[in-house]
Amino acid sequence: GAFQKKGHSARILSPEEAERLAKDQVLVSEFKQLKLEKEAQKNWDLFYKRNSTNFFKDRHWTTREFQELKACREFADQKLTILEAGCGVGNCLFPLFEEDLNIFAYACDFSPRAVEYVKKNALYSSERCKVFQCDLTKDDLLENIPANSVDVVTLIFVLSAIHPDKMHLVLKNIYKVLKPGKCVLFRDYGLYDHAMLRFKSGSKLGENFYVRQDGTRSYFFTAEFLSQLFQAEGYEQVVNEYVQRETVNRKEDLRVPRVFLQSKFQKP
Repeated sequence: GAFQKKGHSARILSPEEAERLAKDQVLVSEFKQLKLEKEAQKNWDLFYKRNSTNFFKDRHWTTREFQELKACREFADQKLTILEAGCGVGNCLFPLFEEDLNIFAYACDFSPRAVEYVKKNALYSSERCKVFQCDLTKDDLLENIPANSVDVVTLIFVLSAIHPDKMHLVLKNIYKVLKPGKCVLFRDYGLYDHAMLRFKSGSKLGENFYVRQDGTRSYFFTAEFLSQLFQAEGYEQVVNEYVQRETVNRKEDLRVPRVFLQSKFQKP
């Protein structure tokens, strides 16, 4: 079971959680941080080598949570062009293709291995999808996508894996291919999510930024930080709210607080 609520206030920590986070102030050394940045692509590639297509569940909730995937059409059977920035192995892409036959998708990922998995999927068709490897912080999307041609961009659990100093480069890159008046749909980890509280001492890279044991990194967003990030690149905020879920494991009597940020930013 699980319950979910949306709103503008961040999760409030218990006194024990607050104390544990306050104690954990030691940052990973600068040498190791530079190494992690340099090896980011290799670490994600190894992640997909280990987990193949089995790690993330298919995201059948996307059209439910983001009505725009249907609502941004001007007439019923209009063909939509979407960009899935950071497509992984297609857990969001292929459920969308099954639900909606009038979609053409550009899809890109940092990991060459993830891109290969997308191409091998039985639902993949070059008539419906153009998939390519791309580092969103430095490879120009205009090399693969015409300017101002995309109806909607999904940025789902992607930005958190990128160094906070480089996040603005991703938003700048996406801005060039998005049509005016259209939106970026965002969902990612929120401040004080269960995953953030589980990091052991010695995993902290910076404020709200951590490294996992496999070398992949994760940032946990506040609504304020995200809002400033998008608005600095010229986007207008439409929706920006916390989604708080409590996932209950009855067997083990565990209650796990999940916190995500779900947002929509428009190119004027």
